[in-house]
Amino acid sequence: MTDSTTRPLAAIVLAAGKGTRMKSDTHKVLHPIAGRPMLLHLLAAVGELAPERVVVVTGAGREQVEAAVAPLGIATALQAEQLGTGHAVRQAEAALAGFAGDVLVLYGDVPLVTAATMRRMLDRLRADDAPAAVVLGFRPVDPGAYGRVIADAEGRIDRMVEYKDATEAERAETLCNSGLMAARAENLWSLLARVGNDNAAGEYYLPDIVILASADGHGSAVIETGADEVAGVNSRGELATVEAGWQARRRIEAMRDGVTLVAPDTVWFAHDTVLGRDVTVEPNVVFGPGVRVADGAMIHAFSHLEGAIVGEGAEVGPYARLRPGAVMGAHAKVGNFVEMKKAVLGEGAKASHLTYLGDADVGPGVNIGAGTITCNYDGYLKYRTTIGAGAFIGSNSALVAPVSIGAGAIVGAGSVITGDVDADALALARGRQESRPGWAARFRTMMKAKKAAL
Repeated sequence: MTDSTTRPLAAIVLAAGKGTRMKSDTHKVLHPIAGRPMLLHLLAAVGELAPERVVVVTGAGREQVEAAVAPLGIATALQAEQLGTGHAVRQAEAALAGFAGDVLVLYGDVPLVTAATMRRMLDRLRADDAPAAVVLGFRPVDPGAYGRVIADAEGRIDRMVEYKDATEAERAETLCNSGLMAARAENLWSLLARVGNDNAAGEYYLPDIVILASADGHGSAVIETGADEVAGVNSRGELATVEAGWQARRRIEAMRDGVTLVAPDTVWFAHDTVLGRDVTVEPNVVFGPGVRVADGAMIHAFSHLEGAIVGEGAEVGPYARLRPGAVMGAHAKVGNFVEMKKAVLGEGAKASHLTYLGDADVGPGVNIGAGTITCNYDGYLKYRTTIGAGAFIGSNSALVAPVSIGAGAIVGAGSVITGDVDADALALARGRQESRPGWAARFRTMMKAKKAAL
C-alpha cells in the first residue's frame, strides 16, 4: 500500500442545494449541530487531514456560505444551476487548476463524517490495485430511495445505480451510496467531462464516473461505514435526528471518560465541551460552545453554561447561568439564580444565590450576599467592578461600576456603593432607619373610619 502521506490532498465540499425543505432563511449547511454549523463540522474534520486545497461549491444562498468560510481562507466555486452532483463537482475544476493529487468529494449536509473515515477512503484509493475511485457506502435500516452500490465481497464495484433508474433486483440490494467519493485528480476531470444526463432526472450524476472508468477497464472500490456517520440533513426533522444521535454518542463518551451524568438524556453538550475527571452533571444542564470544566466540579440541575471556565472542585447551580467570559476559580461556588458574564470568581469565593456578576474581578475567599448586583452598564459603556480577597458583600447591595472594594472590606447589606472602599473598611450607603411608636395602630384606626364613612 502506498504511504498515505506521499500524495497531496484536495477536498471539494458540495453546498449548492437550495434546502427548501428546511423552510428557513438560513442556508441549510449553516444550521447548527451541537452549537456549530454543519458545514464547519465537516471542514474541521477535513482540516485534520491537512489538505493542500479545499473548495466549497455554492449555489442558492451563496453569500451566507461564502461569509461562513471566508475566515478559514477556503475557496468557493459557484454552481449557478443545480444540474446534478457531477455537474456540481465540475464547478470546482478551475479552483483546483494545476492540482495533482487525490480529491475527496464531500457534502455540506452530511456533516459528521470523521477524519478517520476519510483516511480509510484515501488509503483504499492508494492501495496496490489502484482503484479509479473509492465510494463510501453504508447499509441503512431503510434503504429507501438511496442509490445502490453493487459490489463483490471484496468491495470491488460492479456497478452503481440511482434509485430512480434501478431495477427491482437492484433496489433489493442493501449497500447504499453515501455520495462521498475519493479519486485522483488526473482521472476525475477527464471522467466527469464524459458524464451525460441521459437518465430519469436529466442530471449529471457523479457516480457515473465509476461506470465510465469500468468501461475503460479500470475498476473502483467501495468501503463501508455506519449509517449514523453519513446521515444527511434535508429537513428540520432530520436535523433533530442527527443532533440527537450526536448528543447520545457524546454522553456515552463523557461517561466513559469519567464524568457522572445523573440523567444522561437531559444533558446537552456543544461540539467543544471539555469535562474533566470526576465531574458530576445533574439533570437538565445545557453546555453552549466554549465551556471547560476542571476535575471534580459539580454542575447542579437546570444550569446553562456558555463560553465559561469552571475550576477544579467548583460548584455551579442549580439554576445558574454562566455566560461568555465567566471564570470560576478552584472550589468557587455560584448557586441558584446567579448569573456571571465576563467575570472572574476567585478561588473559594462564593455567590450562593440571586446575584448578577458582570464585568467583575472577584478575589479569592470573597462572600457575596443574596441580591447583590454589579451595575456595569450606563446605557452606553460597560465598566468593571473589582473586589479584593476576603471581602464580604452584604445582601441586596448594588456596586456601581467603575468601583473597587478593597481586600477584607465589608459592605453592609442594602448598600448602594458608588465610590471605592478601602481595604478592611466598613462601607454603609443606605437611608437611616426611623421608628415612630404606635403609628401603625393609629393609621389603621384612621383608615377604617374613613372607609366606613364612604
